[in-house]
Amino acid sequence: MDTSNLLPPSRQTCTVPKPISTTKSSSNKLKLIPLIFLIYFEVAGGPYGAEESIQAVGPLYAIIGFFIFPFLWGVPESLVTAELATALPGNGGFVVWADRAFGPFFGSLMGTWKYLSCVINIGAYPPMCADYISRAYPPAAAGPGRSVAISITVVLLCLLNYTGLSVVGWGAVVLAVVTLTPFFLMTILAMRRIQPKRWLVQVETKDWRLFINTLFWNLNYWDSASTMAGEVEQPEKIFPKGLAIAVMICSMSYFLPLMACTGAIGSPPEAWVNGYFADVAEMVGGDWLKYWIQAGAALSSIGLYEAQLSSGAFQLLGMADLGLLPSFFAVRAPKFDTPWVGILSSCIITLTISFLPFEDIVATANILYSLGMLLEFATFLWFRVKYSDLMRPYRVPMGIPGLIVMCLFPSVFLGYVIAVAHPRVFALSAVLTAAGITVHYLMRYCRSSGLLKFTDGGRVDQHQQLEQKSIIPGHEEEINGVV
Repeated sequence: MDTSNLLPPSRQTCTVPKPISTTKSSSNKLKLIPLIFLIYFEVAGGPYGAEESIQAVGPLYAIIGFFIFPFLWGVPESLVTAELATALPGNGGFVVWADRAFGPFFGSLMGTWKYLSCVINIGAYPPMCADYISRAYPPAAAGPGRSVAISITVVLLCLLNYTGLSVVGWGAVVLAVVTLTPFFLMTILAMRRIQPKRWLVQVETKDWRLFINTLFWNLNYWDSASTMAGEVEQPEKIFPKGLAIAVMICSMSYFLPLMACTGAIGSPPEAWVNGYFADVAEMVGGDWLKYWIQAGAALSSIGLYEAQLSSGAFQLLGMADLGLLPSFFAVRAPKFDTPWVGILSSCIITLTISFLPFEDIVATANILYSLGMLLEFATFLWFRVKYSDLMRPYRVPMGIPGLIVMCLFPSVFLGYVIAVAHPRVFALSAVLTAAGITVHYLMRYCRSSGLLKFTDGGRVDQHQQLEQKSIIPGHEEEINGVV
């Protein structure tokens, strides 16, 4: 049994292997527009949930925060994602990058942190849908009726995801139009009533921890779409454009409604609880706009669930292609070409989590995501230092010192998110990390003993590696398959 691919890169040939490509057919590849809105729903899904930032620090700081934070946090993460996703555009995204930089152990660790963060995060959306179902069907509010509502929601959303990434992508476009339009109308109506002095209203005690957590919860997961890079048409061109446009849409979708509504409505900061945008819509536009905002919240949760479920399923597929998970995780549905094993596994985990109390679990998801992002920034810098001549269809136009500065703010922020966590959240995160490490070594045993079938990990032989090192300057695009 050849186990050379289980060794870290330092014990193999040091040249970075060619990217993994797993898409069978070009007909179902993602194009620019659906990719933009898949990224949008990976990250935001609308300004729902931003209200507590006003309660925490007042209108002015909330407006400034949601205007600046997408650029201080979202832009660095998007630039890192654009460069690595176009250089190594295989399914699995950040798992592929960590595996290629530091070896299978760190690839598996990255997979553990990001996947658990993803499925824990999306576990919040089926209960949210059940809350809205209960308004029309009261038995869904509690007891067996709620359990049935959550279960039906998960099954239906799982089946929708099974139909294909193109369906999910164009569905995201439709959902974005339906959910953003009422906020656009509310912003227009509110602007006529703006009084700038309302932005200066202060809160007695600023809750910076709540403010930071609200920003983080609403504006992370920019790199999640990288796990589907193998399904994107011409990722070397499409990915950077998609990320740049998505950053602008996300930023404006928070900043404009917050600015207009806080300036138009004289409500005190403590009134701004989750869901208060619907009350503001009623004040500036009437019942019809309120009901549209409320319906949009349910539709937004569907979009968020679908986008992040796709990301998690394709991450498992990418890990199987790398040989980190058994090959059956890479099996695709015959008709829709979707990773149905990953979709089913993610839905089962999500369904389980949907019935659990979420306070500490959500905080745990944030810690796991933060750990994964710190490893991702390290991977990005390592590739620039170690493999400076790697083909990069998109390259962040900075040298090493500039890149370090670019990654510094988000890294400090991630350190803060980890540092302020409750001790029991640390304990739960440590247990989940230990479980992931255990699974990694269990998979190595199953591979070496032949108990389960694995792929070759997408690694290439020495001849191919030497061929890649012999790139003629000026021919990078031809070798990369760019027309």
